[in-house]
Amino acid sequence: MACSFAAATTVSSAPTPAARPLAAAPQSVSVARSAVATAARPLRLAASRSARATRLVARAGGVDDLPLVGNKAPDFEAEAVFDQEFINVKLSDYIGKKYVILFFYPLDFTFVCPTEITAFSDRYEEFEKLNTEVLGVSIDSVFSHLAWVQTDRKSGGLGDLKYPLISDVTKSISKAFGVLIPSQGIALRGLFIIDKEGVIQHSTINNLAIGRSVDETMRTLQALQYVQENPDEVCPAGWKPGEKSMKPDPKGSKEYFAAI
Repeated sequence: MACSFAAATTVSSAPTPAARPLAAAPQSVSVARSAVATAARPLRLAASRSARATRLVARAGGVDDLPLVGNKAPDFEAEAVFDQEFINVKLSDYIGKKYVILFFYPLDFTFVCPTEITAFSDRYEEFEKLNTEVLGVSIDSVFSHLAWVQTDRKSGGLGDLKYPLISDVTKSISKAFGVLIPSQGIALRGLFIIDKEGVIQHSTINNLAIGRSVDETMRTLQALQYVQENPDEVCPAGWKPGEKSMKPDPKGSKEYFAAI
């Protein structure tokens, strides 16, 4: 089945939640009551860093709420292919150690998919410098993954990759992350950035025919790491390292807009 065509079924922006090992799908995001109360009053420059950071971070209101962003990533353990060998990958093993780029693709031996997979591999050292692991996932078996890795790029294969390709033959991982197309049994092009605490901080889901940008994934990761290291600042549209950030208060925002 080619993965360069559009999905036959209509996929809503809020997929039907599935059972999740660590965090069930949430349906609304609510901010802590103290933050809601504070929002009714003018922000003050003297506000503490921690209080300001709390207002800028979405947290799930309960175990039955959406979205995935702001919640713990559903944990999983699965077989994968790495360095032409079969290994086990457990997402929670990275908690407290690394950021994770987790991306789903529809099928092995297709057309758009290898362009994304090899692009992430070619940029792997850049992610490694940012203390980030890359993990690819599809519903194919590890045997299919291995055969694809052992196929030369010029022949439509992947060649050696610098990160694991995970096998989701049970489709449980795709379901848990809300990217499975039930009628076709394959995953949409979902991508998730998970921080060192295991919290999903970014997600993007493309339909089958639309490839993703490694550059934008890198930029978003860098912005995430910046605001986590500087919790009293936010990153405006298109922000890149070295560019001016913004203070999320009346005076600070005016200083930013006056400078651009």
